[in-house]
Amino acid sequence: SAASDVYKRQEKELSVLNDLLTEEDLLIKKFQMLAEHTEDQEISAKFTEISQKHQGHFNSLYAQLS
Repeated sequence: SAASDVYKRQEKELSVLNDLLTEEDLLIKKFQMLAEHTEDQEISAKFTEISQKHQGHFNSLYAQLS
């Protein structure tokens, strides 16, 4: 039925969204860790910037859930 097709599509979209959120979360944590463990301040700042960019991606994706 059409309703079941819509439900399946929504379920698939949520699954993809969940996967993307998981990936972004891992990237946020990875670049935060790299920033914290890098002696070079310039490189550390770049890693922090990259982490923040992924935080923005995460927030945008998360906003689609509401």
